[in-house]
Amino acid sequence: MAATRRPDRDPTQPVYVISVAATLVSAHPRTLRIYEDEGLVCPARTPTNIRPYSEEDIRRILWIRHLTRDRGVNLAGVRTLFELEERLGKRILEALYDEGTRDQGGDRQRGATPDPAPQDEPEPSR
Repeated sequence: MAATRRPDRDPTQPVYVISVAATLVSAHPRTLRIYEDEGLVCPARTPTNIRPYSEEDIRRILWIRHLTRDRGVNLAGVRTLFELEERLGKRILEALYDEGTRDQGGDRQRGATPDPAPQDEPEPSR
């Protein structure tokens, strides 16, 4: 899941235009704009209003994609997790990812599929 990091490149240097960044994370450019509108990622802006993304931005987007697709977290929840991580100064997202991949690996080894989330029973009408 992690973006490959080149030792000769500054990970904070914005280098990828939105179309390339979207390709790197397997998303539509509009999705990246939505993440920006929600305050989840803040790419740099050029004087001509182009959004160049850094390797750190790409890594953050990969986290967002993992949390929303694989863990079922909505964008408000992702924002809350990022805020908690900043406040606590801990890498809670990495622990969550490690836990998820460990669980998935165990399921694959046993040949089991994860149980779907329980559905709420509709209330009977009165």
